[in-house]
Amino acid sequence: MGIKKKGMMFILSSPSGAGKTTLTKKLAENNLNLEISISHTTRNPRPNEVNGKDYHFISLDQFNNLIKENSFFEFAKIFDNYYGTSKETVLELAAKGKDVLFDIDWQGTQQLKKIHSLNIVTIFILPPNIKVLKNRLLNRHQGQEELIKKRMEKFNQEVSHWNEYNYVVVNDDLTSCYNKILDIIKSEKNGIHKKQDFNEIEKRISQLTN
Repeated sequence: MGIKKKGMMFILSSPSGAGKTTLTKKLAENNLNLEISISHTTRNPRPNEVNGKDYHFISLDQFNNLIKENSFFEFAKIFDNYYGTSKETVLELAAKGKDVLFDIDWQGTQQLKKIHSLNIVTIFILPPNIKVLKNRLLNRHQGQEELIKKRMEKFNQEVSHWNEYNYVVVNDDLTSCYNKILDIIKSEKNGIHKKQDFNEIEKRISQLTN
């Protein structure tokens, strides 16, 4: 029997509201070998979120215990809540030859990149413009003006980490963005690193942040 090829890891990060969670789910639903690493979080579930499917929703005490037990590859505090990636889950998936998708922010990405035993490719997703981003946040957090304001204020800080990623894609159209990410995944699986025009990306970042 042939040795199973070890799975690769693909991180999707973006500023809040740029669509990384939707894209991560779409990739996992449509590609049998892609599995999402389900994070642990101390935040409350949003309507329609399912424990164990979207996140493992746990208390702050439980989260702190997992930190003490060194159970996380990475964890970060984002908007007053904690998020963490379980070592056990990731290693189990990789051992089965699955490719693992991470829906995490730049802080988590920095921590995961330090673990050289993990075969990681990083992808940063940008919104097409600020107006679209604000509309997405308004739809998601209706009536929570203070939270939306916080997320918009944090946008520039999050975007400033784009150059720490292997790839940057713009989510101007969900299907087109999905296809671009799938193309990156397929190429990387074949050992091909795709070239990107980083001058063009810098121009777009400048338009978004000024």
